[in-house]
Amino acid sequence: MKLVSFRQNSSQTHVGVVREREIIDLTVWLPIKRSLPTFDMVDLIGMGRQGLDMVRMSLSAPAGELREAGALVAMQEDRLLAPIPRPRKNVFCLGRNYAEHGAESRRAWGEADSPPPPEHPAIFTKAPTSIIGPYDDIPYDANLTEKLDWECELAVIIGRTGKDIGRDEALGYVFGYMVLNDISARDIQKRHGGQFFKGKSLDGSCPSGPWIVTADELSDPGDLELWSRVNGVEKQHDRTSGMLLDVPGIIQSLSEGMTPEPGDIIATGTPAGVGFARTPPEFLHPGDVVECEIEKIGKIKNKVTSET
Repeated sequence: MKLVSFRQNSSQTHVGVVREREIIDLTVWLPIKRSLPTFDMVDLIGMGRQGLDMVRMSLSAPAGELREAGALVAMQEDRLLAPIPRPRKNVFCLGRNYAEHGAESRRAWGEADSPPPPEHPAIFTKAPTSIIGPYDDIPYDANLTEKLDWECELAVIIGRTGKDIGRDEALGYVFGYMVLNDISARDIQKRHGGQFFKGKSLDGSCPSGPWIVTADELSDPGDLELWSRVNGVEKQHDRTSGMLLDVPGIIQSLSEGMTPEPGDIIATGTPAGVGFARTPPEFLHPGDVVECEIEKIGKIKNKVTSET
């Protein structure tokens, strides 16, 4: 199933499920059929199996009945928001989780070229206010940064509360997957004593979507093809099999002594091909269009737009 958050006729955010080229508006339909109170995507995720069962039943509802209830809307890009428009916690991110990206980053930062493999992953976060939708504009403010960069990543959505989760059970805690672009202000990232948070958390620096593909539709996240393109030119192309720490290992490591909760987002790292590590370096500018695509999930497409 593909679950979306979208904008209906008002400014209110609705939750829906994609059926062919239409969206079943669960915000309208489930209160009618299940007497549910108002809910958002994180609430739906938190319902667990019961919530998924209700969504599956909605997919089998007759189109005429859905239309009569006002619960069937056309699929349009300008309707779609980030699947989780406002996460309740920071987005968890892994740094240098692809070997070639680690090597290109070390070269670009002037670090030792071949250190031993890290014993533990590098983890940082992005602020909830960085999240934007799959087709929203990426803000560009030359007074803040002139080194805006792209990073295509597989994002994992946690579906169950857990702590000290074992590797063998880790995928059972996954609700679904989406595409994420970890937009990074490299000049800001470098200047804060090695702490990535500020340079990774500018408003609008985390495009995501276009939907959440539920885990039952994607049983193996460990070998998916992914790409990024800028103005139609391919910049990154790899497979998630290139990750140093795979999805079960990431969840196991992240949950050691800490509790992932429903709706938490984990960005699993980016492959080689980012702008700052190229020769010469390349960065995003107003007017540029960035696409990130992952096999079996979908594609997001965002234009860089000047704020000044």
